[in-house]
Amino acid sequence: MRVALGSLPAEPGRENEDFAAAAPGAAVLLDGASVAKAETGCTHGVAWFSATLGGLLLSTITAHPARPLANCLADAIGVVRSLHEDGCDLVHRASPTSTVVAVRAGAEALEYLVLGDSSLLLADKATGPTAVTDRRLDDVGKRLRGRVDALPTGSPEHAAALAKYRDALTGLRNRPGGFWIAGPEPDAAEHALTGTVPLEALSSVTLLSDGATRLVDRFGLATWPETLAVLGSAGPVELIRRVREAEASDPDGRRWPRGKAHDDATALHWLLP
Repeated sequence: MRVALGSLPAEPGRENEDFAAAAPGAAVLLDGASVAKAETGCTHGVAWFSATLGGLLLSTITAHPARPLANCLADAIGVVRSLHEDGCDLVHRASPTSTVVAVRAGAEALEYLVLGDSSLLLADKATGPTAVTDRRLDDVGKRLRGRVDALPTGSPEHAAALAKYRDALTGLRNRPGGFWIAGPEPDAAEHALTGTVPLEALSSVTLLSDGATRLVDRFGLATWPETLAVLGSAGPVELIRRVREAEASDPDGRRWPRGKAHDDATALHWLLP
């Protein structure tokens, strides 16, 4: 199994709330929702949540190869809940959450699961890469973030608008008409995007947090085939370097309006035999 993994926090010295890991025939990537620790109701924090859930999920999908990925995710969410429900306020509306991407290779097919706005890039040998992304969070965000995008990133006005936006977004989390993400409730796993792809058709599989996909879906500086070419020739570290270079060229978000000037960025690139 040949896997290349790169990950950087949004800022040097800052806690990275992304988590990615691989085991023989399987891989997971999670992107924790970034909310100040004091506002979550959880004493552990977002990074703990995404890392703990990610480790348990990877263990579950490898230990139970016949169990559907959505069921494995529900099981893992339930275990994480049991680990901190006695000391943390899990009914707090900003309790830690995370996106989830998971893949598992069987004898003939690759199973996948995507929940939240992280992405899965499937490289078909004949037709090229296809991105699987859960767009429900983006669709909700577009309805709410107009004022955020109109203000310079990092300004006091932008920070105030961003706080209101996040508060409104939290109210639509894990409910019909809103979006679905891994949090305290195992039922969210039922709403993940799932599917299978013949293994023989794929040359690689890549798991990406939204901080690593900015060149394509936020900045429009690259296509998915170009992204795949960078991953194949120089690896995830080079992809993330290019993201950081683009972010640094627009620190105030004038060219590319966004909530954060920089974001945690993680890419896991798995070359299939």
